[in-house]
Order: sequence, then structure tokens, then C-alpha cells
Amino acid sequence: MSHHQKMDQAQGLRSKMGNNPQSSLSSTPLEWPKPPVAAQGVRVIAISSGKGGVGKTSVVVNLALALDRLGKRVLILDADLGLANIDILLGLAPKYNISHVLNGSKRLEDVLVSGPGRIRVMPASSGVQELTKLTDEQKLIFLELLDGLETEIDILLIDIAAGISDTVVYFNLAAQEKIILVTPEPTSLTDAYALIKILYTRHNERHFKILTNAVKDDAAGKAIFAKICRVTDHFLDGLSLDYLGAVPHDPCMSKAVIQQRPLLELFPHSPAAKAFATLAGQLQKASSSHLNHGNIQFFWKRLLHV
Repeated sequence: MSHHQKMDQAQGLRSKMGNNPQSSLSSTPLEWPKPPVAAQGVRVIAISSGKGGVGKTSVVVNLALALDRLGKRVLILDADLGLANIDILLGLAPKYNISHVLNGSKRLEDVLVSGPGRIRVMPASSGVQELTKLTDEQKLIFLELLDGLETEIDILLIDIAAGISDTVVYFNLAAQEKIILVTPEPTSLTDAYALIKILYTRHNERHFKILTNAVKDDAAGKAIFAKICRVTDHFLDGLSLDYLGAVPHDPCMSKAVIQQRPLLELFPHSPAAKAFATLAGQLQKASSSHLNHGNIQFFWKRLLHV
């Protein structure tokens, strides 16, 4: 790839990621936490659930929009194989995905899709599996394409498929921060524990944030967290679990899904919307002192085994 082509790609990405209209949330009177001063580097956050059907993609979308409302530039990587949940929830119809970048038919800026606010979505589809099978030359080309992202986004949110497949583990290992989403269902608890156990015992991952969804209130969320802690404390010595917070059960969530719009846009005063505002603030304040890798380039290199 010539220097001129790289410059064109970077310029195209900058024009796609910057100077976009503010989220429609800006007109709402909700109290949002103030953004902290000078965050360093791009945070790479994987959001997983051991079990499907726990509302993970809705959480990813609304958390992204809440962070956007705090002034953070967010890119969502849809790493849920072939389901295109992000596209459905946002009413998007992307023509291309990562695989078109990998085979050289499209540029990165052609693949990124605009969501609400300044959010961008990188559709993955079958391209997720292809990421694990690139030649060395393809890996280097892909990393060059992603160079521009270092200065164009603040947070990369990865919506990872449910379960404990190799792909799920693969993305969790590459991410800096790991959020595990859990609901009150017993199977959700056991499947979340299974995912944590695999990442801990086989790959020595020790730091996880627990986020509860569809709970009665914060007390119920903390009770779920306590249950997970009791099990992990007994069987997984040296594990660090942090309670990120709770999203309450809210009928407005299903209404937003049906209308293919984010909850925060349609129902900004709903209990769940207020919870996402709080969660975004919590993530802003969360310490990253335990992280031993600090930027998006590390994430991609670790993901691609470069």
C-alpha cells in the first residue's frame, strides 16, 4: 500500500468519524456525569454473556450512546457471528463487513456505519472468523488500515457472541477490559461462571466487571453479584470481580427494540435509561491501573497474533 493510499484512508476515516451532529439526547434534561479530564489512549471493552437472550446487544448499544453523551467517541465492533444484532437494533443495513476489508475489495471507511450520535459500527458477520485465519501480509495490511482509529475514537466496545466458543474466548483475551452481563436467571449465572472459569483457568485472566440486567433494582443486582463472588471465591483463587452496576427490568427496553431505536433516544427518562447514564459515569471513573496493555494497536496485534 502506497503512502498516498494510506493518507487517503486516514483522511476518509477522519471525515467519517468527526464533525457529526450531536445525539438527540442533548436536548434532554437528564443529569449526566461530567467527563473526567484527559483520558489516555483507546479503551477496548469486551461485553460478553455466558448465555444468550440476556439483552446484551441492547446493553451495548445504549451504553455506547450514554458514553457518546459524555463526549466519548465510540466504535462498536459487532463480533456476534452472523446475527447482525447491532444492525437490527439500530435499524441499519450495512452493505459490507470486515471480510470486505480483509479481501481488499473495500476500504475501512466504506465498511464503518454511522449510528446515533457519533457512534460508529464496524459490522463483522463472517469476517470475525476470517480474522483468526489471516496471512502475515493480510495482518499487516489490516493493522495499517486501523492506524487512523488510534486518534479517531476513545472507546472500542465489542459485542461478543454468547457462550464459551473459541471466538468468544479469542476476543475476550484481546480486550483490555471484560464486562460479563448476567440476569437473574439461574442459567445466566451458571453460564457466566463457566465463561469466567475458562478465561481464568486456561488463560490466566483475573479481572472482570459484572453488569446485571433486567433486575428488580440495584439491591437485586448486588445480590446476583454476591452469588457469583461466593462461587468464584471458593473455586477460583486470586480472581478480581468488580460490580459495575445494574440495569433494571424496564418495559421500555422491549418497545425500543421493536422500534429499532436506542432506549436512550426514545425513552430518555425511563429507569433503564437513567441506569445507563449512571453506568457510563461509572465506567469513566473505573480505574484502569491493573491493565497491562493500553491501546487499540495492542488489542488488534493481540487479536491477530502479530
